[in-house]
Amino acid sequence: MKNIKIYLLTILGAFSLTNCSDSFLDSEPTIGLTDGNYYQTIDDAEEAIIGCYDGIQQLYASGVAFPVASEVLSDNCYGGTGNNDSYGYQVIDEFDLNRSSGEVNIFDNNWINSYKAIFRCNMLLSKMDDIDWEGDEDYRANIEAQARFLRAYVYFDMVRLFERVPLLTEPQDGNIPQSEPDEIYSVITEDLLYVAENAPETVEAGRVNRWAAKSLLARVFLFYTGYYSSDDLVGLVSKAEVLAGLEEVIASGYYSLISEYPDLWPAASSEISEDGETLETTYAGKDNAETIFAIKYNITSDYDGNTDGNHWLVMLGLRAQAFSPYGRGWGACTVNPELYAAYTANDTRKESSIIAIAEEGLEFDNSDQREYTGYTNKKYTPLANPDGTDVAVANGATDFQIGQFQDFVVIRYADVLLMAAELGSANGQTYYDMIRQRAGLGTKALTQANIMAERRLEFAFEGLRYWDLLRQGVDVAAAAIDDNLTVMNGGVSESKSIEASDVTKTRGFQMIPQNQITQSDGVLEQNAGWE
Repeated sequence: MKNIKIYLLTILGAFSLTNCSDSFLDSEPTIGLTDGNYYQTIDDAEEAIIGCYDGIQQLYASGVAFPVASEVLSDNCYGGTGNNDSYGYQVIDEFDLNRSSGEVNIFDNNWINSYKAIFRCNMLLSKMDDIDWEGDEDYRANIEAQARFLRAYVYFDMVRLFERVPLLTEPQDGNIPQSEPDEIYSVITEDLLYVAENAPETVEAGRVNRWAAKSLLARVFLFYTGYYSSDDLVGLVSKAEVLAGLEEVIASGYYSLISEYPDLWPAASSEISEDGETLETTYAGKDNAETIFAIKYNITSDYDGNTDGNHWLVMLGLRAQAFSPYGRGWGACTVNPELYAAYTANDTRKESSIIAIAEEGLEFDNSDQREYTGYTNKKYTPLANPDGTDVAVANGATDFQIGQFQDFVVIRYADVLLMAAELGSANGQTYYDMIRQRAGLGTKALTQANIMAERRLEFAFEGLRYWDLLRQGVDVAAAAIDDNLTVMNGGVSESKSIEASDVTKTRGFQMIPQNQITQSDGVLEQNAGWE
């Protein structure tokens, strides 16, 4: 066992290079650097691409973080949070604004942060010809590839969450109308195809490579072709081409499965030392062999503008209580007991993924917990030392709410294997069995139904389940999410209901923030089911 240590990835502070005006797609104000005195040298380009990564790092720093929303929307979790909190998470969970009619701007910060990140990428991409690359065209292509991947990543979040959003591929302001989904998916696809050809093969912590692009392209393909009932991805990429890309990732030799599933997750791999003084871990670490792309976080966030910590992890911690190694948080995403029951007893992913409060003998006080079910997620939760202190704070973080350091692993090698199996790889059964064997399970027939069931168990709380449901069709998602059960609100039993019809009427998409519609003077149109 090894003691918990904090590893920092230094990211340059956020900066803006121009001002957009007072439109509803505002980015950030000018603070010294402008497009007239910047974007001239290779050093400028390097700082600018780090600024783009910084924009991605800040993407989920406020609002309802996309990884959290993805779980609340799914059949894995309920909204939870504190018993006296607002009902925003219940509006998302139940697809029903009537649950709390004032919650019309739940995703406003998501929208704002997304366009800030897109602006940074677009600004750099628009200045490629102005930079003196000193004859190094490979480096130029590498920088462009990284920026285009990050832009595609943000737009994929947005098009899945809202479907129709304004599409900007250059830095511009103004009142931009929403684009149709095929237009947005075309830009995403073209960007990822460029990255797949021009990004480096080598793996560098925190940086995009071609394997990440091929992997994300497969995820985009599966969602688009599933949801929109298409044979190809906007006429640009075929199933065979996507599968070939995944096989290249597998054959590259850069990635492999971590042998023990718990070692993928800090909390699941940590325990109190024999002397009761320290927290020890077998955690495989950040940027381990299974990580293909991750959003990096560290402990240096503060309230003076540095926002490089994981600000959303605290939402998933046990409500205001710590039970080492589990740290305190705000109690969102209480887990559906049906998910816990779906794991077999010998599946190592069961105890690695879910904190089972009674089964683990935790004396949890649920008097301030909404939608208490007895289960919460273990993969993404703050860590606490044996004395109850927050691990991040004990290592120098300003505040446990903003200083969490666990990365968000966007794509794991396990996902590549299962996507390849789903897309019909000749080695599909082998890939599928590799996932099950790592979990301590035997072989099983390779069918679409079994793959989808396996994905739920393998990727619980990793932000994939809802989109896996939705790509099978709105009716499939609605039927899975439809629910009636009894939960504990503030220690009192109450019924909770999620109606399939509420999911169906929204077509699975979320509210355009009312602030954005108002600021656009009605140019933006609200999604069906949220009017």
